[in-house]
Amino acid sequence: MLSVSSILAVMILWKCQEWGSPRESCQRPSSCAPGSYPCSLEDPAFQASQPLGARMEMPLGLLVLCWVFGRGCGNAPQWFQNISTALFHSPGNFSVGGLFPINELTSNLSNREEPDDIHCDRINKYGLGLSLVMKFAVDEINSNPELLPGVRMGFQSFDTCTQSSVIVKPTMLFLTKGSTKEVSVMCNYTEYSTRVMAVIGPQTSDMTTVIGKLLGFFLMPQISYGATSDKFSDKRLYPSFLRTVPSDRRQAEAIIHMLKRFNWTWVAMVGSADEYGRQGLRELSSLAAHSGICVSYEALIPVYSNPVPVVREILQRINETEVSVVVVFALFKSARDFFIEVIKCNMKAVWVGSTSWALHSQVTSLDKIDTIGTMVVFADNTQKLDLLDGYAKELFSKLGKEREVKIAGTLSLDNITLLTTPLLEHTAASVHAAVYSVAHAMHQLLGCNSTTCHKRANHNIYPWQLLKVLKNVSFDVGSRQFQFDTSMVRSRYFRRPFLLPFVRLEFCGTCLCALSFKVPESTCSADCAPGQVRRVKGFHSCCFDCITCKEGTFQNHSEDIQCTDCPHGQWSTQSSTNCTLPTYYFLSWSDPESLALLLAGVVLLACQGAVGVLLLRNRGTPMVSALGGGKSVLTLLGLVGGCASILLFLGKPNDWVCYVQQPLNALFSTATLSTILALSLQIVCVTEFPDQATAHLDHLQGPVSWLLVLASCGLQAGFCGWFVYEGVSLSVHVANIEVIFVRKFLRCPVEPMLGFGLMQGFNGLLALVSFMCTFMAQKPAKQYNLARDITFSTLAYCVVWVIFIPIYTGWSDKHKSITHIISILISNMGLLASFFFPKCHMLLTNPELNTTEYFSNFLEGTPPTPQEDQEQ
Repeated sequence: MLSVSSILAVMILWKCQEWGSPRESCQRPSSCAPGSYPCSLEDPAFQASQPLGARMEMPLGLLVLCWVFGRGCGNAPQWFQNISTALFHSPGNFSVGGLFPINELTSNLSNREEPDDIHCDRINKYGLGLSLVMKFAVDEINSNPELLPGVRMGFQSFDTCTQSSVIVKPTMLFLTKGSTKEVSVMCNYTEYSTRVMAVIGPQTSDMTTVIGKLLGFFLMPQISYGATSDKFSDKRLYPSFLRTVPSDRRQAEAIIHMLKRFNWTWVAMVGSADEYGRQGLRELSSLAAHSGICVSYEALIPVYSNPVPVVREILQRINETEVSVVVVFALFKSARDFFIEVIKCNMKAVWVGSTSWALHSQVTSLDKIDTIGTMVVFADNTQKLDLLDGYAKELFSKLGKEREVKIAGTLSLDNITLLTTPLLEHTAASVHAAVYSVAHAMHQLLGCNSTTCHKRANHNIYPWQLLKVLKNVSFDVGSRQFQFDTSMVRSRYFRRPFLLPFVRLEFCGTCLCALSFKVPESTCSADCAPGQVRRVKGFHSCCFDCITCKEGTFQNHSEDIQCTDCPHGQWSTQSSTNCTLPTYYFLSWSDPESLALLLAGVVLLACQGAVGVLLLRNRGTPMVSALGGGKSVLTLLGLVGGCASILLFLGKPNDWVCYVQQPLNALFSTATLSTILALSLQIVCVTEFPDQATAHLDHLQGPVSWLLVLASCGLQAGFCGWFVYEGVSLSVHVANIEVIFVRKFLRCPVEPMLGFGLMQGFNGLLALVSFMCTFMAQKPAKQYNLARDITFSTLAYCVVWVIFIPIYTGWSDKHKSITHIISILISNMGLLASFFFPKCHMLLTNPELNTTEYFSNFLEGTPPTPQEDQEQ
């Protein structure tokens, strides 16, 4: 977890000072009339109930010294001298009511059996401070001669005790007719004048739910400074409700935005079991579901019963889910109860806090709060009230002087922190803006200018009229503009998160500013690598296995749960995030394989050239004549053409190259093999029919042999023509290829395969027949063994192409092309070496054998003598 020693070790600097007296009470004496509201602090009933000498003690330290010695140096406004010490009531031409949690509950509601009084006898410093902010706002307004000239605003503040059975009483008092304590039952309340023109408060959503519809019935403006539930934006149910704080939805959106920004997709959420917590968790859960954030566990902290057992169970469940981030959307009391148990359990996490407890000293001042991890809390981005500190000093100084002469007085300069704590300074603007909105609305409603108001604030102006104006009021508070919108709040500020107490994270447009520390992780499963999709396991979309996309599929979006098939004509490799059009490669001239094959071809052509030169130099000799004379040249030219045809297999192919590639190679081989076949037939005639050889040999060496060569080449040309006619062009072949690859070797299509088989098969047949004609032929005594050369050459040719068939069919396209070239070269070399090299060897080493006698058996068909047969 993220170390927070450097962040939270100085939490004491934001710690509120503790009150000296353990509690202050506010009890209604038995003499209070039934239905009357419990007394306020300066109420005589309250003062009479206090023990003699009861007081609030607080060491002032340097703060008091600075105040004492610097009091005369400030530029305090003149109206500070006229501040009244009446804290909860001030008369005026019109009044506003205030509802604040001034005290805390001390009665046991579970034992309440009668609708009697409820005791709230323990001071709530924060609530009391908020009520004094309202007094400050009213005093400031009344001191402004231009806002309500000639008109005085009054106020009446009451305690809510944060209890529904308490808040109803002052609310009913606000609705009483005029200055009476009676609520009239009427059919039409259009001209019904109430005690106050508007109500400021209450603080919580729970309390607003209790009185909101009641005030809405009278269309009395209710401006809350802390009720954030989004349901109050429904004007059908709460027609007169307005507020000076953003709704829970705005806060929930900010929290979810931050969770997404830090990739915290596996979180737990805890709320208080009241309207604020329940509504907040509903908003968070809804937004999280649409933002790819999984809530591993969600729970509520009891508000009206002992929370300890429930909190302990909550913490145990949070530990079981193994989350690193916990969102605590709760009232400050519930948050305090929760973190007390967190500290006891020594549990560490990132705690994301809502505005209700974000800056509350009862949470931030807990002992060892700096040991539980990191707190990232949200607070409204408000501005500090510049005059509030000076006002507080003046007010509490006067209260202290009055305490010296009033026995029951309780407040003095010792209690100045009521208005100077960081929490109150941060939230005072909401109360201040609420009061000012009423003042500006009255300014318009009374037709005021900077010097006078055309109407007087009398009973001819009603709350519903004020409500109409309030909805459209717009005014400046300090350097910012304030205006209500359809959701009943719009101002030029928004929520921002804090890391208590010093590191602030501001929202910059739509992103968060960069942090200066390493962000911890909180995910159920690690992010998948590119090219992988998520297969959800369990019930949470954030818990998943990563599945690699196969070939032909790709990961379209990071949140995909299955791979997407590639569109037609495109393909992808494994683990791809996109598909691509296929690319083709070929045996280029610079490839190592191509260079090796070219080198072999050049060597072979050189050998063939050398053989040709040697034959030309010995043209007309008995040996050349025995080879067929001119047909021997055709035999060699066929080999040269076959060797040169390998060039058609190299480089980028095109339609015309593919048309002639296979046919040319087959025709050149046919020319060579057909001439060898003609010689083979001559050998058969001489060896098998020696008596008739002399009579027919001239025909076999002349017209018959040429006719055989032409017939063979013509038949092969027919096979080649059919192959070209039935085949497809390279461009059509490429267009029809089923794309199941990203990169593919491009070679000329060998289609139809039957045509290719006929061409190669015909050449194989010529070689096979020649082999069959010669391999059993007897060697003539003292004669050149021409049959041997034909046997070995045709055998080599047949072996090469028989081996070629299984290799060719089983390899890839690139290896098929290479195999085909190698087979052409080897078969060509076999024919050259077996058929021509022995003759060349004889011409070079034994030229004396190149005589008619040595070749007479093939030249003249002369049969061997009996003596030659015996020698053989």
